[in-house]
Amino acid sequence: MRVDGLHIAQQRVDAGSAQLQAQLELQAGRSGPVQVTLEVLGPDGQKVGQFTQDAVVDPGQNRIDLPVRIANPKRWFPAGYGAQDRYTFVASVRDADGDSQQIKRVTGLRSVELRREKDKWGNSMEIVINGIPIFAKGANLIPLDAFPSRVTAERMRSTLQDARDANMNMLRMWGGGHYQDDHFYEVADELGIMIWQDFMFGGAVPPYDVEFRENTRQEAIEQVKRLRDHPSIVLWCGNNEVQTGWENWGDRVKFKQSVDPEERSRIERGMTTLFGTVFREVVATYDSDVPYWATSPGTNFDGAADQTNDGDMHYWKVWGGPALPVTEYLNVTPRFMSEYGLQSFPDMRTVRVFADAADMDPESPVMRAHQKFDKGNGNKRLMLYIRREFGEPKDFESFVYLSQLMQAEGINLAASHLRASRPQSMGSLYWQLNDVWPGASWSSVDYYGRWKALHYHARRFYAPELIAALRNGKGQTEVSLVSDRTTPLQARWRMRVMGMDGKVLSKREQKAMVKPLSSLQVGDFSDAQLLGKADPKRSYAVFELLEGDKVLSREVVFFAPAKQLALPTAKIDTQWRADGDGYALTLTSNNLAREVWLSFGELEVKVADNAFDLLPGEPLTLHVSSKLPMAQVQAALQVRDLASTLAGAPPEPPEAAAAK
Repeated sequence: MRVDGLHIAQQRVDAGSAQLQAQLELQAGRSGPVQVTLEVLGPDGQKVGQFTQDAVVDPGQNRIDLPVRIANPKRWFPAGYGAQDRYTFVASVRDADGDSQQIKRVTGLRSVELRREKDKWGNSMEIVINGIPIFAKGANLIPLDAFPSRVTAERMRSTLQDARDANMNMLRMWGGGHYQDDHFYEVADELGIMIWQDFMFGGAVPPYDVEFRENTRQEAIEQVKRLRDHPSIVLWCGNNEVQTGWENWGDRVKFKQSVDPEERSRIERGMTTLFGTVFREVVATYDSDVPYWATSPGTNFDGAADQTNDGDMHYWKVWGGPALPVTEYLNVTPRFMSEYGLQSFPDMRTVRVFADAADMDPESPVMRAHQKFDKGNGNKRLMLYIRREFGEPKDFESFVYLSQLMQAEGINLAASHLRASRPQSMGSLYWQLNDVWPGASWSSVDYYGRWKALHYHARRFYAPELIAALRNGKGQTEVSLVSDRTTPLQARWRMRVMGMDGKVLSKREQKAMVKPLSSLQVGDFSDAQLLGKADPKRSYAVFELLEGDKVLSREVVFFAPAKQLALPTAKIDTQWRADGDGYALTLTSNNLAREVWLSFGELEVKVADNAFDLLPGEPLTLHVSSKLPMAQVQAALQVRDLASTLAGAPPEPPEAAAAK
C-alpha cells in the first residue's frame, strides 16, 4: 500500500462552518479493508477534530473520501483583509496487517468566486474571497532567474515579501515562464498574496492534434493536483495572449491569410478546445473550488479579446505600438487590467555589475545587450518618454534616474486611475514585478532585489487608503478618495496650492465619509480653478487624505511638464539618530524637493521610503536599515532631486522635438 496524495476539497466555506471533503489517493497491491483516520489541527496547532472511516480498497489506484466539517473556521484572507490562518490535516491509513502510512496537508480555508455580472459598464470581472469583492493590486511575475537552479528559497521569499511590502495582494504568474516551486506557493499562502496562475502557454498558437491535446491535459492535471491545496491560488487561466495574438498580431494575421479557411478553422477550433474545454474540465475535476479563465486577455471566449467592457485587458498603446503619452491611461478603464507597463533602467549599482565606465551610454552595445526590448529600440523609446516630461538628460546617471521617475509617475497615474474607477475596474496588475537578469526592463524591483522608484510609488498608490488626484492632458484634475477598508472611513481631504517656497496660495478642506470597499469622487477641477492667479510653472497642488491628524495618502499635482517648471534649488538638511536596527533620518527642505532619491554609493543600505516629494518646511523622518556605523552611512549618503538633476541639462535635439 502506498499513499499518493491528500486533497482538501472546500465544498462550502463561510464564517459559520467549513464543509470539506478530504480526498485520499492510495495505491494498493491487493484487495482488503483499511481504516482512515484524519486529524485536523487548527492554526494554533491545537486539535479541532478527528474523523475516521473504514473502506475496502481494490488493487491499483483508489480514492477514499472523508466528509469533514469545521465549525466557525478561522478563514484565510488576502493581505489587507484579515489573517492568513491555515489548518493542518494529517491522514493515517492502516491496513489489515497493521501497516500504517501517513500524509499531511496544510491549507487555508476560504471561498473563491470570479464574479461576472451584467452592469451599466458591460460585464464585471472581480475576485471575491470569503464574500468580499477584492480590488486586485499587484503585478505580473516572470521567472526569478534565467537559470531556475539558481533560485533559492530566500529569493522566493524576498520576491514575495517585496510584493507584500508594496501593499500588493495579487501576482499574476505569467504563462510565458514556468510553474514555480512548491515553496513559492507556501510563502504566498503565508503572506496572503493571491496568485493568478496561468498555464504555461505564452502566446504561441498550439497544435490542434489529439495527441498534443491529451499530452497537455496530463501536464495540466499534474500541476493542478500539485498546487490545488494552496489557498493563494484564486484563479487558473488557460494561457497568456494566445487569443489576442491570433486575432491581432501581425505575424498571425499574415499566417491566417496564407492558409485556407478550413485549416484556419481547425487551428481556431484546436485553440478554443484546449483552452475553453480541456483545461476548464481539468480545473472543474481536480480543483472545483477555484474558478477558471480561458485566456488573458479575454472574455472567456465569449467574444474578442482585449475589450474594455468585458473581461481583462493587456493595454500597450502606452509604451508599445504608438507610444502614446502616459495621460492616455486615464482614457482607458477596463474591467480588470492584467497587463500594462513602462520601462526603466535598474539601480546604478546593478548597472555597474555589467557595464564599465566606457559603456555608460544608452546606445552603447553593452546597454543595448541588456535592454529587454532592444528589438523595439527600447532605449530610444525610453528617451522619448523621458524627453516628453523631463527634457534631455545631462549625463548617464541622470538618464537612469529620470527613466525610473518616468516609469514610476506613469504607472502611478494608471494604477490610481484604475483604483479610483472601482467598481468599474477591479484589478491593476502592472507589468512587471521582477527581473530574470540584470538590465533595462518593465520591472519595479531589479534582478538583485533593489527597489526602483516605481516600487516605492507602488507602496503608496496601493496603500489601503488613497487620494487619487488625476490630471489629464487637458488640464483637468479629478480627485477621488479610495478605501479598501471593510468598514466606513470617516476622513477629510485637503487641497493646498503652494509656491515652490512653501507659501500657501489657496486652501480648501472638507469632511468625507468613504463607504467600505469603494471610491468616492470629491472634485473635478480645471487648472484655472485650482491656480487662480498663481503661476502654473511656479506652483503645485498638494492633495491629502487625513484621518484625524494622520495623513493616509498624499498626491502632488503639477501644472506643466517638469522640464517647463521653475524648480528652485532645494537645500535639504539631514539629521540622524540611532533607531532600532538602524537609524532615523530626518530630512528638511527650504524649497520643494521633487522626487528625492537617497542612495549610499556601493553600500547595501535599505531606506523605508524613496522617490518622494519633500514639501518645504515639512520635515520627513524615515528609517534607514543598516548594521554599519552611523558615520559610515552618513558619509555615503547622496541626495538627488529633480531640480538638481535638470539643472544644466542640454537642450533637446531638433529630431527629438520632431519625433513627438
